[in-house]
Amino acid sequence: MENNTILHSKIYGSELNGTPLLVFHGLFGMLDNWGSFGKEMGEFFPVHLIDLRNHGKSFHSEEMSHDDLAHDILHYMEFHHLDKVNLLGHSLGGKAVMQFAIKYPPKLHKLIVVDIAPKAYPPHHQGILKALQSIDFSVVKTRQDVEDALQRYIPEKAVVQFLTKNLYWLEDKSLGWRFNINTLAEKYSEFVSNAIKFGIFTGKTLFMAGEKSDYILPQDEFLIKQQFPNSKVVTIKNAGHWVQAENPKDFSTVVTEFLAEN
Repeated sequence: MENNTILHSKIYGSELNGTPLLVFHGLFGMLDNWGSFGKEMGEFFPVHLIDLRNHGKSFHSEEMSHDDLAHDILHYMEFHHLDKVNLLGHSLGGKAVMQFAIKYPPKLHKLIVVDIAPKAYPPHHQGILKALQSIDFSVVKTRQDVEDALQRYIPEKAVVQFLTKNLYWLEDKSLGWRFNINTLAEKYSEFVSNAIKFGIFTGKTLFMAGEKSDYILPQDEFLIKQQFPNSKVVTIKNAGHWVQAENPKDFSTVVTEFLAEN
């Protein structure tokens, strides 16, 4: 197994006993978005914050299916000698961990899926993709230049700030994106507009929905129960799609209680 295809991670509490928790961010995110949560949970058990392929400091690839993402998790576990884990995934990361649960159930103790259902979603990031692809790094020279350019397409300041966390300086002193925008744009329909393949994971599963988000709807609970019969849906108050950032206190409490259950 080549090391350059092992997902990049940051590990908290690595010397502790207990089932490791592997955490996966959403589309255009990276493990750094979860730093506070990783430190907090790392007081109790090992926590691996992980960059998905084509994101953060993980490898770039032209492939980006749910199966690819699930296989990356398996590779990561084999490389780090992890026999059985708990998984937490937000949004796109949630689809990755659901696919893993269905494909490799013996490897998984408990599953936490944050603000995403196993269904197909209509394309809804076209504006963001267009904005990101519009950035010409031979013209923009500063982070502020990039923010100004993105704001022509994206009115929400918080979204622009979230995206610009992915900027970094290349060796030639120019700016670039950490994520692989070409593959994410090209394969978008494969990972957003496709449902999780049908299969059943009978282990304990927690779905967490943001109260102000429409990613998990009441009518989705039938589909969730079909594929994850031992699951429950908990709504986090005062939170939209970025549940862990918008109500970190309640988010951490619900995760901790679920992982502590027998």
